Amino acid sequence: MIRFKDLTIEDKEAITSITMNSERKNCDLSFSNLCSWRFMYGTQFAVVEGFLILRFRINNKLAYMMPVGEGNLKKILEELIEDSKNEGEPFLMYGVCNNMKEEIGKLMPDTLEFSSNRDYVDYVYLRTDLAELKGKKFQSKRNHVNKFYKTYSDYEYVPITKERIDECLRLEEEWCRANDCSQQNGLGNERRSLTYALNHFDELGLSGGVLYVNGKIAAFTFGMPINYETFGVHVEKADTAIEGAYNVINQEFARHIPEQYIYLNREEDLGIEGLRKAKLSYQPAILLEKNFARLKEQI
Repeated sequence: MIRFKDLTIEDKEAITSITMNSERKNCDLSFSNLCSWRFMYGTQFAVVEGFLILRFRINNKLAYMMPVGEGNLKKILEELIEDSKNEGEPFLMYGVCNNMKEEIGKLMPDTLEFSSNRDYVDYVYLRTDLAELKGKKFQSKRNHVNKFYKTYSDYEYVPITKERIDECLRLEEEWCRANDCSQQNGLGNERRSLTYALNHFDELGLSGGVLYVNGKIAAFTFGMPINYETFGVHVEKADTAIEGAYNVINQEFARHIPEQYIYLNREEDLGIEGLRKAKLSYQPAILLEKNFARLKEQI
């Protein structure tokens, strides 16, 4: 029997000690995301025989994340299936990337059925691409950045520190008013997660940057490592009245992330047409498909 416990901010070391050493680039495995969104999913975890196991509820259905770790994966998956039976609910598992789908198929043939949703694909970029914007494919991005520099000579990019949190929250509030967060539940939930993350910035292990124009905050962004080579970018907000602010904060953050991180995961587009277009325009190196799995006998 797996003994799950509610995930708290004090569990950072227990979780990141496993995820940071994994090859998994999935944005859902960032500790900041796990912690700051747990209000919505009731996230629980357990560490079993070297595997990190995550259990949560989505649309009021019990679900698991594909286990993270090394060892007897078949045994762990069988324990998850048994746990779902003990809870009296169908087995449902998220975060199964394509290579894992193949591995599970070999370990447990004809046991699980896999499917995916394009809206929840992760956009993974080369950090150097976003930092340098080299080549013809980034010409339009360079044009936006150069226009910003010509238009706003008095600008500054600095790290997010405790003293700058309130400014970030005020910009988020202005952004929310402009985008009517109160009427869009998804944005309201995002605001709650973002506010928690900013108010627990250092405890979560986040890092980020603020862009100032003429002494006033114009944009901010933050994230944290997902694994040893992938850095997750969780939030990016800008004053849309300042043309090029999004392009510049994106590039500056990529420039300031330690060089050990080869990839930047800028998360999903959630099926939002404008967001998908914007994310594709930055030429992702990987579109990380995350399948979900059900028992064939349940279908």
